[in-house]
Amino acid sequence: MALKIRLARGGSKKRPYYRIVVTDVRNPRDGRFIEKLGTYNPLLSKDSNERVTLKIDRIKYWLGVGAKPTDRVLRFLDAVDIAKRSPRNNPKKAIPKKDKEENTEEAPAAEEAPAEEAPAEEAPAEDKEK
Repeated sequence: MALKIRLARGGSKKRPYYRIVVTDVRNPRDGRFIEKLGTYNPLLSKDSNERVTLKIDRIKYWLGVGAKPTDRVLRFLDAVDIAKRSPRNNPKKAIPKKDKEENTEEAPAAEEAPAEEAPAEEAPAEDKEK
């Protein structure tokens, strides 16, 4: 049985509240779980102590048994020095996007070309009718 430590969503519409649970990977996100290991409330400020609560001893136990945390849970565990998360590399993040001015200059040129071609296509159709 493969185990995951992941978030299970609760709360009402547009007011999320998550439980940090250990569950079988085949179970649905909000479905059956083995044990509740903590909570996460994203609506609280980042410096609030109640934003993330963890049962550290139980998390260490489940990690020792072989449970794999998801990326978001691994961020929480890295913040309290339980597990190490390696930073991800996104090389395209630093590349600037094209300027809006370049895009606006190309758009009118593209619109004019089909307008010129359309009458040329209609002319042979008129010749066929005659």
